[in-house]
Amino acid sequence: MAYIRKFKTSSGATGVQVCYKEQGKVVRTVHVGSASSETGVEKLVKKARGIMDEGKNPLFNLDRFNKK
Repeated sequence: MAYIRKFKTSSGATGVQVCYKEQGKVVRTVHVGSASSETGVEKLVKKARGIMDEGKNPLFNLDRFNKK
């Protein structure tokens, strides 16, 4: 299971990590970055969601509808 963790750094910024858990213990952590503005944190969370979705197969393939 993976989840996004947001935390305050010592400099006052907000850090974003992707944490992976197995059997209730964190086994791996990927640091995405840190930002001091809300828009910066939103961008990092979006990037973290992309990291979490890597390697997953979508239930539906919607690529044929997105072609222009």
